[in-house]
Order: sequence, then structure tokens, then C-alpha cells
Amino acid sequence: MSADFWASYLSGALGILIGNRLDVLKVKAQASPGSTVAAPQQEPGTTASRFTGLFRGAAAPILGYGALNSILFMSFNRSLYWMDPSIVDYTKLAGVDLSKIWVAGALGGLATFVVSAPSELIKCRAQLIVDGQESSYKVLKSIWSRHGLRGLYYGGAITSARDAFGYGWYFWSYELSKRLLLSRQADPFLAPSTTDVLISGGIAGVVTWVSIYPLDVIKTRLQTQPSWHPEQQGLLRSEQAAISRSVQSSLGIAKDVWQTSGLGGFYRGIGICSLRAFVVNAVQWYVYERIMAFFDHKQ
Repeated sequence: MSADFWASYLSGALGILIGNRLDVLKVKAQASPGSTVAAPQQEPGTTASRFTGLFRGAAAPILGYGALNSILFMSFNRSLYWMDPSIVDYTKLAGVDLSKIWVAGALGGLATFVVSAPSELIKCRAQLIVDGQESSYKVLKSIWSRHGLRGLYYGGAITSARDAFGYGWYFWSYELSKRLLLSRQADPFLAPSTTDVLISGGIAGVVTWVSIYPLDVIKTRLQTQPSWHPEQQGLLRSEQAAISRSVQSSLGIAKDVWQTSGLGGFYRGIGICSLRAFVVNAVQWYVYERIMAFFDHKQ
């Protein structure tokens, strides 16, 4: 397989593993109608069981996000090359128009839909299980048994909109930040330092999440609303009908957030998310750039 496949897959999986605990707190903040994040409940059991609790909901995104990151970067690279065939090295884009980079990023974000929608749904629901006993696999099995393949793509439309818009800014802000940091050099095509990559990656992560956070709040509430509860089994037909009628749409959730919390409701948990975004994306871009450089030297 190509270098950008392995570079993006490994960097994505590592980034999710590093940032999972902060992501759990982000999801709890977004799903909660209150203004504060409740402290995670201490789970009973051994030290080992408490340790595994730190990574609740991580299995789906680790496996899924590695694949998602591969689709994202490969789609971005191919789309950008289609718009600018003069590109030789995808990690050195100093001469490429930033608007093309944004469009390529948005196309890459759309391409991730097949993986992003189900992995986000499973992750969010696994992270909010009250008793802490449901694994990602059990959540997947529950959704599949009740709703089939279609159920795994619940909330897929808003997830796609979030990813397309967000990843456009993701690649745009990373490249802009890197160019600004490299502007002190005479040759903008020289390899960036570790500090340059870490700072640019961290900034890209924060810019991306700030730009799409309201959409992500709506997506999280849509996918975790108790009334859409595939984990419930054995309901009577009348009960199922009542639940279906109480499920809110994305627009309904947006109206509810605005009426109850105002603009601040769309940014609940943004501090935790920004911290996570900076750390995770700094690491991701560093790993990606270094693996790409390794393969380039091997050729």
C-alpha cells in the first residue's frame, strides 16, 4: 500500500488512543443539558477495570479512525493532485493555492462518511453508558440487531456536513500555520522542524473544532438522545411507536439548545475539546510527516 495510507492510518490510531479520555469528557459535556461537566463516576472493580474505563468507547474510533484517517489523507492528496498535477511531495505544498487545499480537504472529509458516521455513533453511545459495562462491540451489536445497517448511519447527514466543512479548515489552517513558521527560512520547501509540525498540527486541530463545534454538539445530542435507544430490547409495539415519535431531528435539537442555553449551549465543552484537539493533532501531524519522510528516503 502507499506511504500516505500507512502514515495516516498509524497517526490516526495513535491520536485517538492519546485523546480518548478527553473525548469522553467532551461528549459528556455536549450531551448534558447542564452547564458543567459531571465528574466521571468511579467504577467498581479492580484497578485493571478502572484503567480500561479510561478507554471506554475507544475501540471503535481506534479501528475506525485509523481507516478514516487513511481515507481522509488519501482522498485529500488525490483531490489536490487532480487540481494541481505539479505536486511531487504531499508534505511540501508551499506553492499550492490555499483555496485548493481547502476544497481538497472538504472532499476528503466527505469521503470519510462511510467510516465516520458509524464509528462516531458507536463511540458516543459507548462513552455514555451509565454502568460502564457496554463495550463498543456490544453497542454495535445492539444497534445492528435493532436497526440493521441503516441504524449505524443514524446522524450521518450532519456528520458528513461537519466533516466536509471541518476538514477543509483542517488542512487549510495546518498549511497556513506551517508556511508562516517556515517564512523565516530562505527556502519554504525545506523540511519543517519538530516544533513547526507540532505547533502547526495543534493549531489546525483547534481551528477545525472551533469552526464546527456547534455542528458537533448537535450531532452528539442527536446520536445520544435516550429516545433513540437501540440498546433497549423487547419493547412492545406501542412503546416503540412512542419512542419513535419522541426522537428529535437535528433542527429540533438545534432549536432546543438555542432556547435553553443560547449561543453558549453550542460551545459547551469547547475548552476540553480544544485541549484535546491541540495535543492529538500535534501528535498526528508529527507522526504523519515523519512516516512520509521515512518512506520518501526509502525510495
